[in-house]
Amino acid sequence: MLLRRLKEYADERMDMPPTLYSETPVRYIIELDAAGRLLTPQPTDTADPSSPSTKRGQRYLMPQVTRAAGIKPLLLADKSDYTLGIGSESAKPDRVRACHQAYQELLTRCAAKTDDPSVHAVVAFLANEPTAKLQLSDEFDYGATIAFRVDGTFPTNLAAVRAFWAAEHDPGSTGAHMMQCIVCGQERPVLDRLQGKIKGIPGGQMSGTSIISANAGAFESYGLEASLIAPTCADCGERFTKALNHLISDRQSHTLLGGAIFVYWTRKDVGFDLYEPLDKPQPQQVQDLITNFLKGKPQPGVDDTAFYATTLSASGGRAVIRDWIDTTVGAVKANLARWFLRQQIVDAYGAPARPLNLYGLAVATVRESKDLPTTTPRTLLRAALTGAPLPLGMLYQAVRRSRADQDVTHARAALITLVLRSQSPEIQEDRMSALDLQNTAPAYLYGRLLAVLAEVQRAAIGKAAIIDRFYGTASSAPASVFARLLRGAQPHLTKLERDKPGVAKALQRRLEEVMSEIDGFRTTLTLEEQGFFALGYYHQRAHDRAQIQAAIERKRAGTASADETEIAETAE
Repeated sequence: MLLRRLKEYADERMDMPPTLYSETPVRYIIELDAAGRLLTPQPTDTADPSSPSTKRGQRYLMPQVTRAAGIKPLLLADKSDYTLGIGSESAKPDRVRACHQAYQELLTRCAAKTDDPSVHAVVAFLANEPTAKLQLSDEFDYGATIAFRVDGTFPTNLAAVRAFWAAEHDPGSTGAHMMQCIVCGQERPVLDRLQGKIKGIPGGQMSGTSIISANAGAFESYGLEASLIAPTCADCGERFTKALNHLISDRQSHTLLGGAIFVYWTRKDVGFDLYEPLDKPQPQQVQDLITNFLKGKPQPGVDDTAFYATTLSASGGRAVIRDWIDTTVGAVKANLARWFLRQQIVDAYGAPARPLNLYGLAVATVRESKDLPTTTPRTLLRAALTGAPLPLGMLYQAVRRSRADQDVTHARAALITLVLRSQSPEIQEDRMSALDLQNTAPAYLYGRLLAVLAEVQRAAIGKAAIIDRFYGTASSAPASVFARLLRGAQPHLTKLERDKPGVAKALQRRLEEVMSEIDGFRTTLTLEEQGFFALGYYHQRAHDRAQIQAAIERKRAGTASADETEIAETAE
């Protein structure tokens, strides 16, 4: 199905290049006249090191075909060993001679078949000691592509040359197997090996990766080898390969997921952009998405358009298809709206928070980004696009990281909220975004209590050491630690009553408010309860910070009460 959809993309949305032609960097251009004489002894060097796209040369449509370890020349645009019969110091002379001979034989066949004067000019130049006439610099790159231009025109642009190149690699002319193509379903000559490779998949070889390949008996079946395990005709193979390469090269059609790449497209261009919601979600854009979803009004001609996506990684020279999504634009928009609704939570200071991108949620599960496994962003992405519940394993990672760091960051709180809401549809999206005084779940109250006790200690001695020492135990086995923490808070409250009575009054009131809802402490908390504990702790701290900031602002405005002034001065 993936290959068929890619071929549709090539047929319907791409301006396809000539058969077996692709954009490739051409560093050196040898200028000839119609008789095959050099117009200048120095090849034109088109490389621009300051530009990533042209550091290996200007890009032109040139003949391209996959080649492995064997000798296979590219017509009129190849490396120096094929084109001129010269190689680097490490090159094997016998192989260089064989490459150059194969190149000349291909060129001679092209000249005979097309009878084009410009091709004859190149043949004449190469037959007359070309290297003796050329002046190559000391920095000459033997691995760069060399092309010819005759009287200002590339012979590779000529229709007759392009037709020759297509015929030269037509599997029907080489006794190829006749089989049913898995893409178009027609009985056609099929390829032993695909004629193009996929470029840009993380972890893949520089030369590219094959999307259909078998190089060991374990991958073969029914006696079929190489690309015959999934028989594909030349036309379909070229089209789905070029379609995928085009999507990977388009920044608006893919996003990187650690060691994988996520590629997406629509059946027709309807202006739907998935890049920003995934990579750089903007508050207004997300709000519009949510508003349209809640109104439930589909966008005719857009929402019913087919949407496709795949996740790819690489294993050596082979592409690995990790995921495939086949849905509609409308379904994706609805699921994205739910995704952002489910992760809504105030920031660490109690204010409305910016929506998080997918990568920001993913790295909340690890200590450093380099520790991020490819499965995490892939799981998040699939849930965002399909509406599938996030697995509890994602909750475990966020909870474990919070315990290890003795802190619940905004990203971790958002991820915990997202998992819990996706696992429990009965939890409304407007709940759990901020401090919920109606939530009497024991684990949530325990989290709130720890935040209040930490604030008592911080106000009394300037730091909250109990978080560093007791967050992990309090969040998993509350009965073993909270009695001790409550006793330890009393001296701090006594000190505050003496030195800062306004602060002591506010904290005592807050402590009583939470404790009045608690009916004993559980021995252990389940994974889900540890998630609620983290949210209670985060919500309470965010609420307290917001209250303190409000007191500071009233103090500066001269409208604060005596207690509020004391609270503000303590915080400042």
